[in-house]
Parts: sequence; C-alpha cells; structure tokens
Amino acid sequence: MILVINALDDAEHLSALRTRIDMLEWRDGRETAGSVARAVKRNLQGSMNSPAGRRLQEELLPIVADHAVVKAAAQPRRFSPLIVSKTGVDGKYGAHVDNALMGKGGQRLRTDLSFTLFLNPPGEYDGGELVIHAAGMAQEIKGEAGYLVLYPSGSIHEVKPVTRGERIVCVGWIESMIADGAQRELLFDLENMRVALRQKIPAQSAELLTLDKSIANLLRMWAHP
Repeated sequence: MILVINALDDAEHLSALRTRIDMLEWRDGRETAGSVARAVKRNLQGSMNSPAGRRLQEELLPIVADHAVVKAAAQPRRFSPLIVSKTGVDGKYGAHVDNALMGKGGQRLRTDLSFTLFLNPPGEYDGGELVIHAAGMAQEIKGEAGYLVLYPSGSIHEVKPVTRGERIVCVGWIESMIADGAQRELLFDLENMRVALRQKIPAQSAELLTLDKSIANLLRMWAHP
C-alpha cells in the first residue's frame, strides 16, 4: 500500500522549517547508507545531532507521528531518527531496498514502512521524483511541500537525478505493531469505514458497535505493542 498524505498544510510552518533547515550542517549522505545503497546514493544529509538538528527533529516528528492517517495506516510502534536530505544538481538515489533492521541496541528497529515528507515545492527543482516499484509497475511521485508518501520499506525505490535546483525532504522509517502488511491494510480499510459510518449512523448503533468490536479483536490478535 502506497499512500500520499497532505501532512502539513501551513505555509508559515513550512517557511519556519525551511529557516531551521538552512541552519543545518551538511555531510555526504553515503555515510548513513548500507553497503549496496552507498554505491547509488548521491545527496547531502543534515547533521541531526547538532542543536539545530535536534530542534528540527522535535518539530518534524509530530507532523508524521501524530497524523491520524499515518497512525491508522502504519499502526506505529516506533519511529527511527529522522533524516533531512538535500539533493542538488546531478544528485540522485539509485534503485535500492532499505535495510530490514536499523539502529543498534535498544534503538534497533525493524523497518516495516518508509516515509518521505517533501519540504520544498516541486517548482523549485527539476527531476528528483520518488519512484516506487511494486507488483510489476512503478509509481512516480513528486509531492507538494508538506505532502508525505508512506510506502513499504521492502519495495525497490529510487530518487531520479535532480537536473535543476535542490530537492529537500525528511525521510524516516516506522516499525509497526503489526508486521504483516496485508493485516495493516485490512485494519486501515476498516478504520476508514468506521470514520465514514460515524458520520451517518449513531455511535451506539449495533453496526458501529460490531465494527468497533471487530477492529479491537483483530488488534488483540495481531498487534505486538
């Protein structure tokens, strides 16, 4: 399941984030890539351990973690540290698969879902499309500033070369309480149905109570909090 979500529809907030991004120190993105991805990765990443980086991380994480659609679709257990990436002319990230496990010790997590939050408008750069390959097809996405793409970490994906300007995004990974993607999608469908029905029938109706029970019991069966 690939979702495109309008995660931040606030021009002033986006402008403030851009100001903070301009304060970051930058390093070669290959430093954080796995052995295979390192050969195809050409971008810069902000230092998130600096005071400016930590403040930016504190602002960016709630945009993703607290969004109702992200919570319903991902059933998050844990989030990885966030990365802010800047890709200039001739930069790219060739076809690759994200590492299945990231981090060390108590911070180690399984990557079930990846996300890209676009932080500058598509008109500021040419190229730089996120391409996700799935089931014999490729979905190409170049989101508006504030839009987030949520997709399976196990899929092959890439970022096309930038030919003008700079592409600025925030990326990260989610370990879900529900490892099975088909189970997550079923729960997401049921949650969407529940939201729609709540607008049409009383909350204490037999239909909604049965749906509430079914969602709760599926979570009991499948979730590993």
